[in-house]
Amino acid sequence: MIYEIAEIDITPGSEHAFESAVKKASEQFREAKGCRSLKLQRCIENRSRYHLVVGWDSVDDHMVTFRNSDAFQMWRQLASPFFATPPQVEHYECAIDAF
Repeated sequence: MIYEIAEIDITPGSEHAFESAVKKASEQFREAKGCRSLKLQRCIENRSRYHLVVGWDSVDDHMVTFRNSDAFQMWRQLASPFFATPPQVEHYECAIDAF
């Protein structure tokens, strides 16, 4: 499994609305081919910064299949009004699983 990690800075003051939008959009991910998990993590030091962590079977499941789907358009429609800047997205694989 690989993980898509998107660092998302949102407009300060819109945290509750953003979290609600991500919760609603999570159904788009749940039904996506190859999507295994979704977590939204909020930064302690910067309360308007989040990491969206999505588990995928492959990079192609995310970058090709999902990104070219209506589900991705719905995700963007729900979440993007809160973006202060474009999200920074990278893919990670496990190097060590210690415990």
